[in-house]
Amino acid sequence: MSLTLIIVIAWLYVTILIAANEPTVVAGIVSFLFYGALPCGLLLYFAGSKVRRQRRRFQEMMAEKARQADES
Repeated sequence: MSLTLIIVIAWLYVTILIAANEPTVVAGIVSFLFYGALPCGLLLYFAGSKVRRQRRRFQEMMAEKARQADES
């Protein structure tokens, strides 16, 4: 996951530079959103899906153990 974060930070830096070179502020914001924020958001979402799945499985396992402890 740390490699993904380095890639995201580098790509956001590049898109900020691209947005700064746009002729208008609106074009800069649009280019930053569509070239930077949205792709990086998708990348982080898909990269974190495994972690979310493992966390959910762990929480279910702990809830099951707590339920078994309450029954005994």
